Amino acid sequence: MRHSTGVDSRTRPLYKGRSLLSPKALLLVPLAIVGLAFIAFWAWNFRKARVAGRRDDPAADARAPTLLQIAIGAVTDFFDTLGVGSFATTTPIFRFTKMVPDRLIPGTLNVGHALPTFVEAAVYTQIIEVNFTTLVLMIAAAVAGAWLGAGVVARLPKQKIQVGMGMALLAAAALLVARVTKLLPAGGTAVELSGGLLAVGLVGNFIFGALMTIGIGAYAPIMILVSMLGMDPTTAFPIMMGSCAFLMPIASTQFVRHGAYALRPALGLALGGMPAVLAAAFIVKSMSLDTVRILVVLVVGYTAVTLLRAAAREQVGGKSEDAPGPA
Repeated sequence: MRHSTGVDSRTRPLYKGRSLLSPKALLLVPLAIVGLAFIAFWAWNFRKARVAGRRDDPAADARAPTLLQIAIGAVTDFFDTLGVGSFATTTPIFRFTKMVPDRLIPGTLNVGHALPTFVEAAVYTQIIEVNFTTLVLMIAAAVAGAWLGAGVVARLPKQKIQVGMGMALLAAAALLVARVTKLLPAGGTAVELSGGLLAVGLVGNFIFGALMTIGIGAYAPIMILVSMLGMDPTTAFPIMMGSCAFLMPIASTQFVRHGAYALRPALGLALGGMPAVLAAAFIVKSMSLDTVRILVVLVVGYTAVTLLRAAAREQVGGKSEDAPGPA
């Protein structure tokens, strides 16, 4: 059985033979700027919510997260760092526990997992070799897709979000099955794209960035994309994590502004997820994840079906819960 970890045998040693002023090292500067700006924005909104003292509105409930909410962040981001994904694992937990209303799940996922993804990006953009120009352009394409997608998703009614998430989770389950059964393309050895292949990669990452806002993770689609384009599959780690680190804060500002997320669970994801990322990246050396992926496929498939059934019941009943308008 093939062992899969966040840092495998093809991972390049951290900073080996690389100047601290190299382009990839300098990428940490805008990453830090975006991260600090997001923290400041979220803290400002958190303070407003705390002053308001409202508990009836999930987007304004500024109480400290529960231990369960922090644990959910730790577990899901631990496995996200290893390539399982956090959106597909967090969504079933939110639905099973009824912790977050369906309409608010996409926003909660993007806001809550944003800060742990910063930690992932800071690690993986440095330790895995990928061409700097290819990396930056792929990140920019994903950010553009997320900005447009979040503005739409934040205003969608509950039924449409249920349908969208249901279809997205079915797609995620199919991709996980393809990974477990080795149906994914093996990929090549290239670490950069150019010409027409680069154009295809940019279009694909634009679409994946938009899909992130509706609740489908980007790792498996990006791994398939780069593999089909002849790149080393491990390049999916810095491309995916770098893309998400920049696009998730951009998308999250839209969800926060429109009150289309649950504040308390999102804070739990962030607080639990950040240390878990470091544990997965630096402590775990070898772990077989195929069994975990099979379990995730079953849970995600069940959740997708329940979302689609809930949407169908609302359509038959003629009910629809509209998302809030702009703040």
